[in-house]
Amino acid sequence: MNAKQLYDEYMITSMVAGFEPVTVEQASGCVIIDTEGREYLDCFSGIAVCNAGHGHPKIVDAAHRQLDKLIHCCTYVYYNPRAAELARKLAQITPGALQKSFFGNSGAEALEGAMRLAKQFTNRTELVCLTMSFHGRTVGTLSITGDYSRKKGTGPYLSGIAFAPAPYCYRCPFKLEYPQCGVACAEFLEHVFRYQTAGGVAAFIAEPVLGEGGIIIPPPEYFKKAMEIVRDNGALFIADEVQSGFGRTGKLFAIEHYDVEPDIMCMAKGIANGFPLGAFIARPDIAEAFNPGDHLSTFGGNPVSCAAAMANIDVMSDERLPRNATVRGDELMNSLIEFKEKYSLVGDVRGKGLMIGIELIKDKNKTPASEEAKQIRKLCREAGVLIGVGGVFGNVLRLQPPLVLTAEEGQRVLDVLEKSLCPMSD
Repeated sequence: MNAKQLYDEYMITSMVAGFEPVTVEQASGCVIIDTEGREYLDCFSGIAVCNAGHGHPKIVDAAHRQLDKLIHCCTYVYYNPRAAELARKLAQITPGALQKSFFGNSGAEALEGAMRLAKQFTNRTELVCLTMSFHGRTVGTLSITGDYSRKKGTGPYLSGIAFAPAPYCYRCPFKLEYPQCGVACAEFLEHVFRYQTAGGVAAFIAEPVLGEGGIIIPPPEYFKKAMEIVRDNGALFIADEVQSGFGRTGKLFAIEHYDVEPDIMCMAKGIANGFPLGAFIARPDIAEAFNPGDHLSTFGGNPVSCAAAMANIDVMSDERLPRNATVRGDELMNSLIEFKEKYSLVGDVRGKGLMIGIELIKDKNKTPASEEAKQIRKLCREAGVLIGVGGVFGNVLRLQPPLVLTAEEGQRVLDVLEKSLCPMSD
């Protein structure tokens, strides 16, 4: 039986709308190879996971060496040197006063732990989040997710959650234009705190770039304005860097674009270049709010994953991958903006670094072109380029390749995209 047949027979896949018909056998750099030997240029990176490229030899070697020493000991029963070293490294590279880390296995675990820590530190129970956001698929993280399509049919959810409008300039909920709007989406946070909560908000939780929501890029002033309101109301700021972290946007962490400092920051995906690992890091005073028995993870801080993460961070620095993300991202964006002028199907192009979204529309009313997005993904795949499709309306093409992308590979992406767009536009 082939992999598809085994999936159909033995795996729970009913929650998946449709698989890409690619059976991955191996991968290297930006290239995926299927079981038939066909090569694909990967522009989705396992949803922004393999930031340093598939199978980076220095990361693989670090994992191999750790495998020979120790695979598991439970980081929260015995002292694990690799976890301790990684925690120190994260304290060195993260913004502001963030210092003490907790390790789990995924982004959802990181958000769950961060929420709990914020509540215990503040002795408050409410949270303010953003519409169109995505934070995970546990009950807790779905409760703070602002995309109804991810939540339907699986409630009830946690109480004490209020939502502020996403900083989605292309589809502004106030029908305003930036910059004349005065960043009304940020100013509206005051209304949310005052009228949608009971005055006991522990934290404001936001992605610096909203990934699953459609690569939504907040205006430059957004987080500074938002933080004034958050601080005035005595709440903490939890930055969800699960998808936008580790060089993806051209800086090591996307929140660095906005010149604000989070109190707690969540990480996963790109942290270990494919090895399962999640983390949240906090200021020391906040971190000490946990008491014995409050939180734990059996597999969190796995020595092999931590060794891979350490090597991954070294690769990010040594090979200047955030810088490459900026250069390659600018090249792609310059051409994609031209596509917007040439093809009526392209309504908006937005991105930072190699986190790029192309929103497709049917008409001047911005009717989401969801089926067209699926068809373009299919055409790109048939031409040997793998891209993502997302956004709350399913009409955003997502380009999130490994940060080792070359100029030649970037040009190939553009050529294939244009050939796919051309026959479907006016």
